[in-house]
Parts: sequence; C-alpha cells; structure tokens
Amino acid sequence: MPERFDNPGSMFPPSWSDPSRSRSAKPRTEGLTMVIDKGTGISAFRDLLDLASPYMDICKLGFGTAALYPTSQLQQKLELAREYGLQIMPGGTFFEIALRSTPASQYMETISQLGFTAVEISDGTFPLSQRERREAIVSGLACGLTVYTEFGKKDAHYRAEKEELLQTLAADLDAGASHVIVEARESGTVGVFDRNGNIDQQFVLDVTEAAQEMGSKLIWEAPKKEQQVHLIQALGSNVHLGNIAYSDVLSVETLRRGLRGDTAARFAPGSAAPCE
Repeated sequence: MPERFDNPGSMFPPSWSDPSRSRSAKPRTEGLTMVIDKGTGISAFRDLLDLASPYMDICKLGFGTAALYPTSQLQQKLELAREYGLQIMPGGTFFEIALRSTPASQYMETISQLGFTAVEISDGTFPLSQRERREAIVSGLACGLTVYTEFGKKDAHYRAEKEELLQTLAADLDAGASHVIVEARESGTVGVFDRNGNIDQQFVLDVTEAAQEMGSKLIWEAPKKEQQVHLIQALGSNVHLGNIAYSDVLSVETLRRGLRGDTAARFAPGSAAPCE
C-alpha cells in the first residue's frame, strides 16, 4: 500500500475531511465498501486505485467477467488490487457456473493460484444445500481466501425474509465466512428493495437489531445513491455497502462522512463559526 494513502484527506482539518469523525483507515472492520467492477481496463483500474483506494475495501469482478480477461491483464489487475490493499474476488455467479461442472475445492484452488484473495459464494441462480454451502466455505478458507457469502436470489420477484437471513448469517459465520452480502443485484431491485429500488427500511432495522450479537457482518448491496443515503441515515456512516460502482467510490465516501448535502445534517449539525 503506497505510503501517500496512509492518511487520506490530511491536507484539511479532520472536521472538514470527516465531519462524522467515525471513518477509520484501512484495514477497516467497520464501514466496508465493496466495489463492483464490470470490466474496467488496466489503466482505468490503476487510476481508480491511485485516487480512491483508501475508500475501497473489496473489489468484485462482477458476474462471470473474470473468465473473459486475457490472463496477463487479469493478473495485472489482481496484482494492483493486492498492492493497494484491496480484497479482490470473482463474482458469485462465476462460482455458481463453475460449480455446475467442478468441485468447489478445485474452484477455490484455481482462483487462489491465480492471485485472487477472496471468494464470493452464492446461490442466487442455482441452489446450494446447506451442506454444499458449508463445504464451499471450508474449501475457500483452506485455500487461504477470505470468504464472503451472499444471501438472496436474482429473481425479480424475490424479497428477503428475516428469519431465513438470520439463520443463513449464523450458519455461514459459524462455518468461517467473513461477512454475508445481502443480494440486491447491480440494479438494486431485489432483496430488501422493491422493483423500483425502494428500500424496506423497517426490515433492515429489524434484521440489524436481531443480528447485533453476531457483530457487524452484513454487507448491504446498494448500487443506487438513494439506497446508500437511506442505509447510511438508518445505520450510520459505518454500515457495510456493496455493489458500489467504481465511478461512485468517492461520492459514497462523502455520504459516509457527511460531506454531501444528503447526509451533512446528520453528521455535521452545528453551524460553522465566522472567519475572523
């Protein structure tokens, strides 16, 4: 991780750069931002990391895009992610496709050897039994990968259920998963959102309260700005957010810190003193 990123925003007073006074430097345990990469080139990816890596924690090569990269470019991207202190993983759909013809252990070995540092285990399209899900988590850990599991289906009519989510969270964490990602798709129209992208905020609050004893281990996919605002307003600046577009990394961080009108009143309610 380049030293120049150790204290991002240091040219301004803390009260300016982080009115929330709650954002910590990497490696973070609170307020993770998971970015979805749908196919950026190496130069654009390097530029993004050079500017915004302090505000990114996990990078997901969305869907099955990892399979379409020329090997040399994929390895360059993986190396850059490691250099800048990001976890990087293929999309969960890629895992599901691979599992149709390959044991989970072989998939984990392959992506680990390529240089991925994390894996997303999902069953949004093809169902997994509890045994298969647990075995996949254990296989990922055995290969030295950080394991993120995903809860939810990609069906347009799917809506998350509280007890099922809590049971999945408990079982996956017990098996060794780092976090559970709540499915919303890149469109933000399933899971805890309706087909128009509106959030079921009471559901989110109820689940968060019920899951407190298991720690802050839920990552809420929230690709749309209004969804990010609602989650930050409801759960605070250090809510874990996923499926953030690479072009939105800085704007999401401004929402977290209260550097944008949508959340400024929540984190910086006082009025500024006049200049002397």
